[in-house]
Amino acid sequence: MTGKATRRAVIRGTGHYLPERVVENSWFEDKLDTTDDWIRSRSGIERRHFAAEGQTTSDLAIRAAKAALENAGLQPDDIDAIVVATSTPDLTFPAVATMVQAGLGMTRGFAFDVQAVCAGFVFALANAEGLIRGHQADRVLVIGAETFSRIMDWTDRSTCVLFGDGAGAVVLEAAEGDGTNADRGILATDLNSDGQYRDLLYVDGGVSSSGTAGHLRMQGNLVFRHAVEKLAKTAHTALDKAGLSTTDVDWLVPHQANMRIITSTAQKMDLPMEKVVLTVSDHGNTSAASIPLALSVAASQGRFKPGDLIVTEAIGGGLSWGSVILRW
Repeated sequence: MTGKATRRAVIRGTGHYLPERVVENSWFEDKLDTTDDWIRSRSGIERRHFAAEGQTTSDLAIRAAKAALENAGLQPDDIDAIVVATSTPDLTFPAVATMVQAGLGMTRGFAFDVQAVCAGFVFALANAEGLIRGHQADRVLVIGAETFSRIMDWTDRSTCVLFGDGAGAVVLEAAEGDGTNADRGILATDLNSDGQYRDLLYVDGGVSSSGTAGHLRMQGNLVFRHAVEKLAKTAHTALDKAGLSTTDVDWLVPHQANMRIITSTAQKMDLPMEKVVLTVSDHGNTSAASIPLALSVAASQGRFKPGDLIVTEAIGGGLSWGSVILRW
């Protein structure tokens, strides 16, 4: 693949934050008809973090943002834009991103939220790359942050044991590439949605419907089937756009929803599990926060090497799904 000089969006720094409260599977055993073994066998989840009383999504996002900025060696006013992916905002408005902007003491630029549920970070990353490629920004702070514990139905064992709270962030920075798939940075994206499947995964509340936050509802078996099919397909589509194949992939960083989905998707992509970043056992499903959390954890462990090809993919309510191909 040959090309000409191209403006790329390169990851300069990563960071994450998890609330202090750790909830083991055993916590649910005297509240629901469930066991640690049941939860582990069906999801791969062993524990998750829950936000403290009064701790909001923006609080988590600010902590992750500060960690990413420190990792990148940058100050808040070095950033031109903030994009936050979340389905659990502090308030109906303003955007969580503007609260992060204020919390960082950032006095310039612009900030907005993206809502694509568990696929939110992939959508936010694609939007941020577009801002950089289009010269709207040179540096963008992209954050996934959620407090899903606030929308759980604690009587529904099929959903409430799966989700956790947390935030992850990356700093994207403009860099000049050669226009080939050997460039560092985001090489291709693929975004999709199909609203006819909205009843498979949704929250039964909202501003213009019930006036309440509502609770998460999910048809797990159907979501599983769609997830395995659509995640592998979107990853292959994005790789094709970049002129690459699964044999070129060094790491798969999937949405951390369920161990069985992750394993099945890796098999469909012919990727060994040694190439898959896994955090689901310790974090649960943190929705839009799961991919940036996993990226930050793996980066802090020194697992990514310069030049490594990384595939991220996610599916969430909507249904919405997509993938991003990037070179570290």
